[in-house]
Amino acid sequence: MMLLSTVALPLLGALITPLVSRRSTAILPALIAGTIGITMVSVLLSQAPDVLGGTILIEHYPWLPGIGLSPAFRLDALGLFFALIIAGMGLLITLYAHFYFAGKHGAVRFHSLMLAFMGAMLGIVTSENLLFMLVFWEMTSLVSFVLIGFHQDERPARRGARMTLVITGGGGLALMAGVLLIGNSVGSFQLSDILAPETALTSDPLYPWMLGLVLIGAMTKSAQFPFHLWLPNAMTAPTPVSAYLHSATMVKAGIFLLARLNPALGDTDAWLYSISTAGMATLLTGAFIAMFKHDTKELLAYSTVSHLGLITLLVGLSTRMAMVAALFHLLNHALFKAPLFMMAGAVQKATGTRDMRRINGLWRTLPALTVISAVAAASMAGLPLLGGYLSKKMFFIESLGAPVIMPLQWLTPALAAIAGLFSAAYSFRIFHNVFFNGKPQDLPVWPPKNPGVGIQIPAAVLALAVVLVSWHAESVVHGLIGPVASAAAGVALPDYDMHQLHHIGTAFFMSLAAMLGGLLVYMAREPLFRLYDQLPPADAREIFEWLMTRAGGRAERLVHALENGSVQRYIALIILSAIVLAGPVLLSGIQWHGGETMTPVDPLTGLGLVLLMATAVGAVLGHHQRLFALLLLGSAGLFVTLTFARFSAPDLALTQLSVEVMAVIIMMLALSFLPQTTPRESSRLRKGRDLGVAALGGLGIGLVSFAIMTRPHSTIADFFLSQSKPGGGGSNVVNVILVDFRGFDTLGEITVLGIAAVAVFALTRNLQLKDRIPQERDQYWASNPHPLILRTMARPILPIALMVSAYIFLRGHNMPGGGFIAGLITAVALSLQYMAGSLAWAHERMLTPFRPLIGLGLLLACGTGLGSLLFGEAFLSSWFGHYKLPLLGHLELATALLFDLGVFTTVVGATLLILANLGKLMTVHGPGKEIG
Repeated sequence: MMLLSTVALPLLGALITPLVSRRSTAILPALIAGTIGITMVSVLLSQAPDVLGGTILIEHYPWLPGIGLSPAFRLDALGLFFALIIAGMGLLITLYAHFYFAGKHGAVRFHSLMLAFMGAMLGIVTSENLLFMLVFWEMTSLVSFVLIGFHQDERPARRGARMTLVITGGGGLALMAGVLLIGNSVGSFQLSDILAPETALTSDPLYPWMLGLVLIGAMTKSAQFPFHLWLPNAMTAPTPVSAYLHSATMVKAGIFLLARLNPALGDTDAWLYSISTAGMATLLTGAFIAMFKHDTKELLAYSTVSHLGLITLLVGLSTRMAMVAALFHLLNHALFKAPLFMMAGAVQKATGTRDMRRINGLWRTLPALTVISAVAAASMAGLPLLGGYLSKKMFFIESLGAPVIMPLQWLTPALAAIAGLFSAAYSFRIFHNVFFNGKPQDLPVWPPKNPGVGIQIPAAVLALAVVLVSWHAESVVHGLIGPVASAAAGVALPDYDMHQLHHIGTAFFMSLAAMLGGLLVYMAREPLFRLYDQLPPADAREIFEWLMTRAGGRAERLVHALENGSVQRYIALIILSAIVLAGPVLLSGIQWHGGETMTPVDPLTGLGLVLLMATAVGAVLGHHQRLFALLLLGSAGLFVTLTFARFSAPDLALTQLSVEVMAVIIMMLALSFLPQTTPRESSRLRKGRDLGVAALGGLGIGLVSFAIMTRPHSTIADFFLSQSKPGGGGSNVVNVILVDFRGFDTLGEITVLGIAAVAVFALTRNLQLKDRIPQERDQYWASNPHPLILRTMARPILPIALMVSAYIFLRGHNMPGGGFIAGLITAVALSLQYMAGSLAWAHERMLTPFRPLIGLGLLLACGTGLGSLLFGEAFLSSWFGHYKLPLLGHLELATALLFDLGVFTTVVGATLLILANLGKLMTVHGPGKEIG
C-alpha cells in the first residue's frame, strides 16, 4: 500500500483542500500541501537505501486482468529519483507560493491543482502498468491546462493553455497508440514484462511505429523541436507554476519515458538518429532564441527548452556513460532553474515588470536575492566548480564519442560547443541585466519594494543544494546517479570516472570556449539585438492560432459536406459503407447454410412475425401521419415483447414492455409540438434509391444472421447457468449477470442514463414554449386533457402498481424481475399520475427532486462495489447467505439487492426527470417552479 498511498495522498489532498479551506485563512491550504509534500519526501527517503541498492518494489492490485487493466506500482532507482524531485520541488514551491499569493485570490485553487499535478506526476514515474501510466499522463495535460490558464480572464493565458493542451494532448494520443502496439507485441502492459531481457521489441516488424509514436508522446511533453512552441507560451501561468511544471516536473515526463523505455526500444540506429537529431535541434533553437528575449520568464523558458534538448540528446546518444551525464544534468537543471524562476517572480513583485531593459541594478535593493541568483545563474552558465559545469563537461565528453557517421564526427561536438556558448551568454545576461547594468528605468513600482524574506527562502534552499551537489559531485554521481542510470539502461553500469572531468583535454577547451565565447556574445549584445530585430517576425502563438483557425474551418466545411441535417442521408451512407466493405466478402463463394437444424415455426409464431413485419412496414409507409406512425411503432414494440416471451426471455419481455410504454409517452410529448403531418419531401427517384439501399442492407443482414445461426458456435451461457446459483446466489441467471457477473456494465449503463436525464433537465430548465404548432383543418386538441375516468382510475392504480413493482424488485434475483424492470414500472405508475391530474396536481402530491434520486442510486450502486473492496474482493463482487429468521422464516440475503436498489432508484429518478421536464413544456407558463 506504500506506493499506492504515495500517489493517492496528493490526489486526496487536492480534493480536500478546497473543502476545508473555503472559509479559512490563506495559510491552511499551504499547510495541507506542505504536510503532504513532507510526508511524500519522508516516505520516499525511507525506501532510498534499499531501492538504490537494486531492490525493485512492486505493488499489484488485480482488477480487470483479462484486458490488462490492473493497477500496479513500481519503485526502482529511476522512479525514486524522479519521485524525489517531484515531491521535494513540490514542497519548496508550496512554500514559495504561499508568499507569492499573499494577499491575492486563488491560493486555495492553486494548491489544490498543484497537489493534483503532483499526484499525477508521481503516478507517471511509479506506474508499473503502462495503461495506467497513460491515465496519469493525460491527467498532467489536463491539470497543466488549468494551471497555465490560471488567470482565466486574460486572453494570453487562455491561448497559452489551449496551445499546451492541443500539443501535449495530441502527443498523448500518439503515445496511447504506441503503448497499445507495445502491449500487443509483448502480450502484457506490465513494465516487468516489457523491460525483460528476453523481450525483443526492436526486432518486431512494428518497431518503427512503436518508436515513432512513443517519441511523439515524449517529445511533445518535453517540448522538443518542433513541438517546443507551447513551453514559452505557457509562461502566462503564475511564476510558481513555471518554477514547478516547466523546470522540474512536467517537462521532464517525456525524458523519464525515454529513460524508462530505453532498455526495450533503445540501442538502435533509429533510436540514435531520431532522438539525437531532435535533441540537438531543440538545444540550438532554445539557446539561440533565449539570448534575445527581454522578458525574464521568456528567457528562462527558452533556456529550459535548450536544456531539455541537451538531456534528450544525451539519452539518444546511447554511449556508455551518456545516461549518467543526462540524469546528472537533469538534477542540476532542476536545482538551478527553479530558483531562477522564483527570482523572476520576486523581481516582478518588487518592480512590477519582467522587462530586463527596465529593471537593472537591483543588487542594492535585493542583495540576498542577488547572491542566490548568482549561484543559480553561474551553474546554468557552466562556470567552474559548480554542478552545471560538471554536467556540461560530461555532455562535451559524450559528444566527442557520439556514434555518428564518420565524416560528420566533428559536427556533434561543434554544435554542442555553440549551444554551450549561447547558454553562457543568456546566463550572463539575465543575471547582469537584472542586478547590475546601471540603474532601473521607468519601473512601474518605484522605489522597488522588498518582496520579503519568506519568498526568498525556497530559492536560497535550492541555491544551497546547487553548492552541496557541486562540492559532493562524486558522491552524488556514484551514490545516486549511477544506480539511477543503471536502472534506466537496464544493465549495471560501472562507476563514472570523475577524474576525466579535471583533465585538460578537448572537453576542457570546449568548456573554456563556451564560457569565453558566451561572455563575448553578451558584450556584443547591442549589435546582435539589432541584427535579430531585422529577422522576419514570427509569433508562435499567432501561427498556432492561425493553424487552428484554418484546421477548424476545413473541418467545418468537411462536416457540412457530409452532414446536411438529413438523418435519411446518414443512414443511407452507413448502410452503403457496410455493403461496400462487406459485400465482396459475402459474395466470395461462402457456404451460407452451416448445417445446423433450424427451429420450426409454428402457425401462431408465424402470425406474430407477419404482424411484426406489417407494423414495421406500416410505420414506414405511414410516417407522414406522425401519431399513426407512433402507434404502429408501439405495436411493433409489443410484438417484439411477445417474441422475447415466446423464446423464453421473460426478463427481456418485461423490460421491453415497460420501455415501450415510457417511450410512447415521451415521444407523444415531443410530437405535440410538431405538425401532425409531414410534407412529402422525397421524389420517386429518391424513394426508389432508398428502397434499393434498404433492400440490400436488409438482405445482407438477413444472410449474415442466417449463416451465423445455422453454424455450431461456442457460448458462455453454460458458465452462467452453472455458476448463477453457487457463484451469485440467484436462480434468475439474467439478473445475476446484471448485478454480479457483469455488474460493471450495469453501473456504466445507469450512469449514462443519469447523465442523459440531467442533460434533458439542463436543456429544458429555461425553455419556455408558449404556443403549440397551429391546428390544421379538421384537427382539434382535446377540450379536456385530463378526463374524469383517467383521473378516477389513476389513483387506485398507483398503490397497486407500486406493490407490483416491489414484488418484481424483491423476486428479481431468483425469478423474472429486478431493479431495472421495477424502476420502469414505478416510473410508468407515477407518469400516469402526471397524465391524469396535470403537472401542478402531481407536484402537490409527490416529491419532485428527481436529481437527488439519480445521485442516490449511483451512490448505492458504487457503494456496494466499494464495500467489496473493504473485504479484499474485486470491485462489485457480490456476497450472499441463507438465514432462518424468526417470523420471516428462511431468507436469502445478498448485497446484490443493494446494487439492484441503486439501479431501481436511478431508473425512477432519470425517467421521471426526463418526463416531467418534457411535460413542463406542455404548459403555457410552466409548472411555476423548477422540476428536478
